[in-house]
Amino acid sequence: MAQTSAGNPDVPDMGRRQFMNLLTFGTVTGVALGALYPVVNYFIPPSSGGAGGGVTAKDALGNDIVVSKYLASHPAGDRSLAQGLKGDPTYIVVEKDLSVAAYGINAVCTHLGCVVPWNASENKFICPCHDSQYNSEGKVVRGPAPLSLALAHATVADDKLAFTTWTETDFRTGEAPWWS
Repeated sequence: MAQTSAGNPDVPDMGRRQFMNLLTFGTVTGVALGALYPVVNYFIPPSSGGAGGGVTAKDALGNDIVVSKYLASHPAGDRSLAQGLKGDPTYIVVEKDLSVAAYGINAVCTHLGCVVPWNASENKFICPCHDSQYNSEGKVVRGPAPLSLALAHATVADDKLAFTTWTETDFRTGEAPWWS
């Protein structure tokens, strides 16, 4: 018969009790940390790729946008979506001279966060959620959206399109950008 605490056979000795307490504590702590990890990770913003560097625009399949191929298949005045800063859908604007505009337009509505489609027949962006409307440059022209769509710089280097953060005055409103 094994030695027990105070001679009582129903009470395990202190070594076994401490081991069971440690095992229980470790199991509960592991489960709690495993459950909390995704919650905590949700609130920590992702790090940006580099200091001041741009984000290469991606098409719907995740491929880099090659400007020469893009312009060959998109007419003047076209606005099509690409993956931009922070993964947000961003419109690439094709100018009248068949070049890419120096800005991209973030497609996330400033009212409720819907993705705002381009309506070519009306030459404006119209939000499907609550009918907010933006002109061809993304300036709000009809609410309930309180602000214009965010901008990003669009630059071409080595025939690839890159988006960078817009920190200058908003050319549409003459005000400081609300999104930076």
